[in-house]
Amino acid sequence: MAGALRASPLFLILLTLGAYLLGVAVSRRTQSSLANPTLIAILIVGLALRLTGLTYFQYFQSAQLLHFLLGPATVALAIPLVRSLEHLRRSLLPTLLALLTGSVTGALSAYGTVRLCGGDRLLALTMLPKSLTTPIALDVSQTIGGLPALTAVFGIAAGVLMAVCLPFLMKALRVTEPAAAGLAAGTAGSGIATARVVPMGVLPLAFAGVAIGVNGLITATLAPLLLRALRHLH
Repeated sequence: MAGALRASPLFLILLTLGAYLLGVAVSRRTQSSLANPTLIAILIVGLALRLTGLTYFQYFQSAQLLHFLLGPATVALAIPLVRSLEHLRRSLLPTLLALLTGSVTGALSAYGTVRLCGGDRLLALTMLPKSLTTPIALDVSQTIGGLPALTAVFGIAAGVLMAVCLPFLMKALRVTEPAAAGLAAGTAGSGIATARVVPMGVLPLAFAGVAIGVNGLITATLAPLLLRALRHLH
């Protein structure tokens, strides 16, 4: 009976939502970027699965509703985008140049870092799309010969790391423009880091939404070409 309850969709959905809300409460209480709600929720849910003996597959199957809601949540980023269209129109060219630079740099640095640290080509290919939103990252990873499941792990880790480091980076680099913060969050940390700029207002959220979509498009298009160029270098 207890095992059936633990594996029920309602229990696991409530566990996930409760863990995230607790993470939000801790983040607000401490006012620290280190207390990232997503990271806290991951740790709580992971510990709960370990203690209850449930597998990730059981958890994923039972919490499909939350997975489905990721789609509408991503589409909802169009709302701040529409509200900021005029600002985006005025800065279209520098925004596109920044996104192109960020996309190529993110992919090459991920691949290069793994190789320089002694990792094999398979691991480097798996790491390459880690800055993309998960659905696109999985497809790109599979297309270029990586391991999609491990790419998802790298993507979550990159998003959490960017969300934690964003305020420190902005302060260190003396970046005060909210749009730049949103662009950086969406390009380097996808949805998880984008959540970090929500309190900053509509403008950074709009730029983060644009960055998520355009970064995915650029990387998915250029990844095979970049790999061909890297093979010639070898």
